Amino acid sequence: MNHIRYVEYNAVHDGSFVFDVPEGHDCWLLVLTHTPAFFRVDGSLQEYPAKSAVLFPPFSPIYYCACGDRYENDWLRFDSDEEYVSSLPVQGIPFSLPDADYCHNLFQLLTWKNAFPGAHNERITGQLLQLLFSELQEASLKIPGSLSSHYHELVNLRKSIYNSPQLPWSVPDMARQLHLSEGYMQVVYKNTFGISCMDDCINARIRLAKDQLRYTGKTIAAISEFCGYHNVEHFCRQFKRITGESPRSFRASAEKRNPDRLP
Repeated sequence: MNHIRYVEYNAVHDGSFVFDVPEGHDCWLLVLTHTPAFFRVDGSLQEYPAKSAVLFPPFSPIYYCACGDRYENDWLRFDSDEEYVSSLPVQGIPFSLPDADYCHNLFQLLTWKNAFPGAHNERITGQLLQLLFSELQEASLKIPGSLSSHYHELVNLRKSIYNSPQLPWSVPDMARQLHLSEGYMQVVYKNTFGISCMDDCINARIRLAKDQLRYTGKTIAAISEFCGYHNVEHFCRQFKRITGESPRSFRASAEKRNPDRLP
């Protein structure tokens, strides 16, 4: 069971901000930083980067403050007897979030559901918290310092690729977007995701093509163009290389499994 006492996202403070509660709260406090901040850990102040999270258990000392002329965070005060909260491996110490934007979006949803009560709010709030803590669990197990300094920008780039694979993605454009040299961008992308940026683009396009072949009646040429290809033969070659089947064969197999395909 969970109960949200208060939740806020994009809370902004000036450089004089200090939050000091030596005796702690009588509930859980979760903080997600958008700017660097000082946290007191093991009796000393340490600076932690933006896109960090920290969970303070009930009745544990809390101290953090701005380390620049501006401090911004998301925060949540809540009660919970759920194991996914109490079992978080790292508590009272900030840790980096590989996908801080995802966590921030969940904070927004929690804020809105908490502000505007509804018949199913308790269930929805519980599900949102479980999603949030699943991400926190995974992030807390990563080795400190293991993330590339460009990790968050790379994740956002990859999200864009998979959301819009039909766009004319190219190494020069991606490198410009990340303000990196082409060679270095390709190296850090592959080191981060285990696949080259252009192979990732191809996989994203083939993923979209498979959906179109399964659930639409578009011609293969139309699907090729829809997925960003200017040459249907090139599309067919890449599709077969990735899937082991031609688009026509893939569609025929899909129709046998799903005869109610959309026209």
